[in-house]
Amino acid sequence: MTSQSNTTEQDASALVAARKEKLRRWREDLGVQPYGHRVDGLISLAEARSSFDATAHDAWSATQEDGEPIEDPRPVVTVAGRCVQHRAMGKLVFMVLRDHSGDLQVSISKQDLEGTPFKLASKLDYGDIVVARGPMGMTKKGEICVWANDFQVHCKSLAPPPEKFHGLTDQEARYRRRYVDMYANPETMGVFYARSRIVSCIRRCMEDSGFVEVETPMMQPIAGGAAARPFSTHHNALDIELFMRIAPELYLKRLLVGGMPRVFELNRNFRNEGVDRRHNPEFTMLEAYQAFGDYDAVLVLTESMLKAVATELAEDGSMVRPYGDISIDWSKPFMRQTYAELVQQGAGVDMHDEAAVRAAAASLGMEDATTKDHWLLVEELFEAKGESAIDPSQPTFVIDYPSAVSPLSRPHEDNPTLAYRSELFIGGMELGNFYTELNDPAIQESKFTEQLAGADDEANAFRSMDHDFIESLRVGMPPAGGFGLGIDRVVMLMTNCTSIRDVILFPLMRPE
Repeated sequence: MTSQSNTTEQDASALVAARKEKLRRWREDLGVQPYGHRVDGLISLAEARSSFDATAHDAWSATQEDGEPIEDPRPVVTVAGRCVQHRAMGKLVFMVLRDHSGDLQVSISKQDLEGTPFKLASKLDYGDIVVARGPMGMTKKGEICVWANDFQVHCKSLAPPPEKFHGLTDQEARYRRRYVDMYANPETMGVFYARSRIVSCIRRCMEDSGFVEVETPMMQPIAGGAAARPFSTHHNALDIELFMRIAPELYLKRLLVGGMPRVFELNRNFRNEGVDRRHNPEFTMLEAYQAFGDYDAVLVLTESMLKAVATELAEDGSMVRPYGDISIDWSKPFMRQTYAELVQQGAGVDMHDEAAVRAAAASLGMEDATTKDHWLLVEELFEAKGESAIDPSQPTFVIDYPSAVSPLSRPHEDNPTLAYRSELFIGGMELGNFYTELNDPAIQESKFTEQLAGADDEANAFRSMDHDFIESLRVGMPPAGGFGLGIDRVVMLMTNCTSIRDVILFPLMRPE
């Protein structure tokens, strides 16, 4: 450990000790219990600021100058917040409080607040949580504030805040100490309030379209619904191995069999895979199925839903939102491009031409280019070259995926090598999958068998045939359209966050 690190730790320890000593004095010398109680009538700092009445303030100021007493016309508010700035100047104390809605100054004059409350206000530390009550007014410098005539400390902060309250800037520290990040960096609070609005808007859109929200098992005996590595666990009472779900798909489809015509689930999935700027092992997914629909129906639904979300967040009326170095105009119709077109544009080959595909794969240094299954190579070419041909600023549905890499999708009647499957790409990211669902039990069983046969030994260790799902298809599932949409990535796009960790309150971190 460096000497600078030692010094920093010693300084922090000294600050904590000083705050603990102040807490002791407040309790023993002033008889204060600074850990608060219920407070009624609180309003947010933004509401308090908006209640400021310039006319009332001017009228009150005039009476103070000519000495003619009148009843104070200024609106009285009760606010709470965390102290983020503080300055004591003899008989005046100025502080800035912060809550979820923003910042507001509280000004205190010893003439209005004597004794213990004024002593507490004078000796406040950054990070302390307080309640102030008084009329909304303005300082001589023109700062809107609460002129407090009642003041209480409701929580003494014992941990020193980020240096000079310029914010918690180290990214890893922000994720580990989100509770500090949220009050030290107001933009973080804004992201998570926006996330809540986005999720609420999506729910409203689904319900308005006749979908009912359901909950399906998080722990499943078979890791099904997607090709991904699951987290496994053991249920002691039943003595069985279980998997945290990688997708709710097969359970939601069982509900179509049971007679629910439109269902959706907005909840967590878990995949025991890599962590990067776009992936977190625990993530939120919207998955939905519409009986007697198809993939075109759910594409239209998704486009209208994302436009509704953009409208919800468009406080300035503009549907153009920044994302990194680009701007996305959510008012424009979403584009549609075929999978084959993008492979041709990106890799320069016809995806049906096996020799050309193998040559292109070999030129890119892909493994087993001469022996690997043709369609798996096509998939690799699409991911390596085709995706980059998509305009990141233009929301684009890529349609007509190869059937060989779409085991849960219905094949085209006139060309079975293609499936009624689409993926949505925006901002260089894949946001979701869309399908005309396969409901023929014989074809579905055959595709599952092929998928299992093509998996390596490690994949087969946790993957097996879901015979009960096949049985449900034999009972009869209506034709349907279905989709899964990554909510975390939607939030990233709508809030201009380029890392998934910035839109998850508590992202998975390696222990310190």
